[in-house]
Amino acid sequence: MSNERTMKILRISVWVIIVLMLVLLIQRLPKKNVIDLESTKHDWAKLMLVLNSVDKDYVDDIDHMAVTEKLLPAVMAELDPHSVYLPPVDLEKADEALQGGFDGIGIQFNVPNDTAIITNVIAGGPSEKAGLLSGDRIIKIDDRNVAGVRMHQDSMVSMMRGPRGTKVRLELKRNGEDKLIPFTIVRDMIPVKSVDVAFMINDTTGYIKLAKFSKTSYFEFLQATLTLRETGMKRLIFDLRDNTGGYLDQAMMLSNEFLEKGDLVVYMEGKNRPRQDFVADGKGSCKDIELAVLINEASASSSEIFAGAMQDNDRALIYGLRSFGKGLVQEPVYFSDGSGIRLTVARFYTPTGRCIQKPYSDKYEMDILERYEHGEMMSADSIKVNDSLKYVTPGGRVVYGGGGIIPDVFVPIDTVGISDYLIKCNRQSLVVKFANKFSDKHRARMRGIKDMDALYAFFAEHNLKKEFIDYTTANGVIPSYSDWNTSGEIIITQVKAVIGRYTPMDDDAFYPIYLKNDNVVQRALED
Repeated sequence: MSNERTMKILRISVWVIIVLMLVLLIQRLPKKNVIDLESTKHDWAKLMLVLNSVDKDYVDDIDHMAVTEKLLPAVMAELDPHSVYLPPVDLEKADEALQGGFDGIGIQFNVPNDTAIITNVIAGGPSEKAGLLSGDRIIKIDDRNVAGVRMHQDSMVSMMRGPRGTKVRLELKRNGEDKLIPFTIVRDMIPVKSVDVAFMINDTTGYIKLAKFSKTSYFEFLQATLTLRETGMKRLIFDLRDNTGGYLDQAMMLSNEFLEKGDLVVYMEGKNRPRQDFVADGKGSCKDIELAVLINEASASSSEIFAGAMQDNDRALIYGLRSFGKGLVQEPVYFSDGSGIRLTVARFYTPTGRCIQKPYSDKYEMDILERYEHGEMMSADSIKVNDSLKYVTPGGRVVYGGGGIIPDVFVPIDTVGISDYLIKCNRQSLVVKFANKFSDKHRARMRGIKDMDALYAFFAEHNLKKEFIDYTTANGVIPSYSDWNTSGEIIITQVKAVIGRYTPMDDDAFYPIYLKNDNVVQRALED
């Protein structure tokens, strides 16, 4: 009993000694470094403190640039879907598309199979001066073989572009020539049009398609309208489908051409940006022109500003599908290393007070797909509207907010003329491939076609229906009688349009033919 008590006392004594030693040890350890975030009076205090601590005390050297390049996209991703960080390469590409030009050699080409075929040589550009022709096949770029290797088209573009004054060497295969033809081309500034095409679609109606709102859009538009007026234009169909936007000032100036003095074009407002109104000065040259505006689900930003201004001022009817819904004011910030950010600072509102920007959600990126799935592309009744966001124009038209511009005249996606034969032809790009083969055969003749009358006369010399069916049959795609009755006219129209693009007229031939199948254009012509 005595021994048990002794052992118990001993065990207790040992534990007491251990505890005392631990206390002494803890007291000698460095005290916990607790920083009072409240005392810093800065919402970003924790982030800056972490970076400072890492920079000051981290055990190894740090690649500050690598950390920054990963950190900045993560920061921007926590904001809205359109605020982004752009590394130097991406920023250059983003700016280039809106500048009205780029440095290159001045050709357009496609890759129907595994070899690039030049479809157009830009007039006055370095390639035309060097002697390149439409139909030439690009075999080598700077001694690198690019034919038959299924190189991505963007990679070939990157190889041929470069600073003006530098040289690029091409080797081309030309019909009728046994050997490759070498060319050395000096890169230069290549102008980029924002007006894809402008022509009279009938005796009184002009048609202008604007691809983007670039630095030169307003000037190009004025030139186009002046030419169309001289040929009798009283009404204009202005096509902004697939136009994703661009420079705000260009949208303002274009809107000003159609509005009366004092008409509100748009206003913007944000947490740190007081409301700012943009008002027409009444000096526009197109105030007497009847206007129809075409939009679709890919029309965004500046396109929506223009369409909203025309709709809310009762200046035009809007045709097509609900627009994308991007109405954010973004300020660029450029860094000395060539990178930059696009930061949202405000939202755009139409003259009646509608917010153009659609709500952010977890499914924001899938919005267009959802429109297809719930039937919005086929029926106006499927467009979700909120009665609490109902607005009335000065002319008494009811318009709705909630994101995007809802057209006055809904025109569903066109499914008329669809057949299994058409689907198979499209999947295998047989229209483009046939047009390439046909154009190769008649290249010399086609280079001399400079107007639509000559083009239609050329088509009349050929049985395109038979030639195309023979071509698709040889490629294992055989139409039934029913399929051809359903889709034949559409297919031949597409064939003629693509062949027309391979003439010197380019898009000036393509669109007048292609738009004959366009149900939105045809609907606008009916009114």
